[in-house]
This record gives sequence, C-alpha cells and structure tokens, in this order.
Amino acid sequence: MPFSLTGHTAVVTGSSTGLGRAMAETLGRAGAKVVVNYGHNGDQAQQALREIRQAGIEAILVHADVTDEAEVDRLFRETEDQLGPVDIVVVNATPYQFEYPIEDYDWDFHQQMVDFFIKSPFLLTRRALPSMKARHWGRIVNITSEVFHRSVDRFSAYVAAKGGQIGWSRSMSRELAPFGITVNTVAPGWIPTKRHLQANQQDKDAYLAGIPAGRWGVPQDVADAALYFASPEASFVTGQTLCVNGGLTPW
Repeated sequence: MPFSLTGHTAVVTGSSTGLGRAMAETLGRAGAKVVVNYGHNGDQAQQALREIRQAGIEAILVHADVTDEAEVDRLFRETEDQLGPVDIVVVNATPYQFEYPIEDYDWDFHQQMVDFFIKSPFLLTRRALPSMKARHWGRIVNITSEVFHRSVDRFSAYVAAKGGQIGWSRSMSRELAPFGITVNTVAPGWIPTKRHLQANQQDKDAYLAGIPAGRWGVPQDVADAALYFASPEASFVTGQTLCVNGGLTPW
C-alpha cells in the first residue's frame, strides 16, 4: 500500500488534541506505532489515547516537556522500551501565542517561542539521530506556520521563532540527507481547533474571505501533509516547506 508506515515508530509532540491528535491518529492508521505526547491536561490525554487505541492503533502516552533535555531523553527511553526505536519525529507542541505590538512583548515571551520552535526541534532531532542513522532511514517533520510567509504583524515573537525553525530545518535537511533522513516542514494556515473557540468572529470572517479555496482548513488537511513527508514516497523530498492554507500563500 502507498504511504504505509508499517514497521515505523512515530513521536508526535503535543498530540493529545488539535492538529497533533489528528497527525498521531493519521500516522497510526498508516501503520506506525505512535507516541501520544502531552504537557498538560492528563485526563484529556488519557481520553485521546483510549480513542486512538480503539481505532486499532498501537500507541502509548508519555507526559514530557519537550523543551527540556532530560524530559526529551526520558520520552525517547520510554518509547524505545515499549515500542522500539523512533524513526519519525513530528515536532508540533506549542505554547499559546499572543498578538502584541513589540513594545508589549518582553524577552521571556520571546524565549518561550525560541524554546518551543528552535530548541525543541534540536533536542528531539539530536536524540533521534543515533537510531535513524543506524537504520539509514528517518523523518523529521516540523510543524511551522504560514505566519512567516505572510509576515504577520503584531506577532513578531512567534513569526521570528517560526522563521528560525524553517531555517534550521533547511540546514538540517542538507546535513542529514546522506544518512537517508529527510527534514521538512508543514506550515498550516489558521485551522480552527478547540483552542480557537474564543476567537473574534470578525477576525475569523476576514480570514476566511481571503482563502482562495473558499473554505476553512481542517486538522486532517495538515495530518495528510505530515503523512506524506513521513512516508517512504517522500524519500527524495527534503528541505521543503508545504503551506497548507487553501492557496493563501501561493509562493
């Protein structure tokens, strides 16, 4: 079958809800053994795990702060003990992003963005590399954002960190290509999930009006893009960013 991940093990960070949950389940349905990772709300994470397992997917749940080196190491050790070596890493975990003018940001907030979008991919990739290099096969999929491509204003901390994540991924793609490891990024547009329930309706209407495809994206749109990059069929594709936003950034 095309896009089969049978025999592979995937860590999807921040995967108890939203886009992460959709990606974890999609990779699992393709045959991968899946780690559901979360940082908060254990009850919600347990419910996600139950539902993913009910779909016939082999999965475990690991609570870990993926911006902390020791926690990342523990995440991988628990995965290796229960599911085997990790050869797919989807970097999705994110903190809440606030839209402020630059005068209202402080460096602590900027540092949080850097930790999630540059430090975390570094820690996760470095920890995964020994087993990936040994198998001469690996997939790193960074979930970035269209905000970098659209140069969104009043969002500078988030935009800067996402730009750094894309740049880091491009550099790593060249470094790791000789080892059979690809590094790509998926850049979603505004995909409404549970955390957007309080979003201003006027803002939502304005965004939707600008989408050439004429509809909202759904988590499955992002999950399918991640599945492609994780699959054997994408073995000759690396260093790329795929915007999943209905044509809002056709460049």
